Amino acid sequence: MNLDQYLPVFLFILVGVGVGVVPQVLGRLLGPVRPDSEKNSPYECGFEAFEDARMKFDVRYYLVAILFIIFDLEIAFLFPWAVALKEIGAVGFWSVMIFLGILVVGFIYEWKKGALDWE
Repeated sequence: MNLDQYLPVFLFILVGVGVGVVPQVLGRLLGPVRPDSEKNSPYECGFEAFEDARMKFDVRYYLVAILFIIFDLEIAFLFPWAVALKEIGAVGFWSVMIFLGILVVGFIYEWKKGALDWE
């Protein structure tokens, strides 16, 4: 078994761990330490965490987050399409135009319903 074949994998893992760990270590060592009550307070989902469990809360936070995820994933489909545009031809082009049209109709519907408004 030749270990030269695994060198790129080991380098990839090493770079990945370095990119994940080195900034955290540098931030811990070089960053200012000025904790206050606001920084140390728990924050979840746009409302205070330690109140009555039956309290009403605004679901717009969740709605905006879900809409962002949906549109972000939908747009991610455009990258492979853009790379393979020459190979897929006119049928692939018009298929994506229909897809984008449906996406725009959904976006306009959400906009008109006020799902994107934040008061």
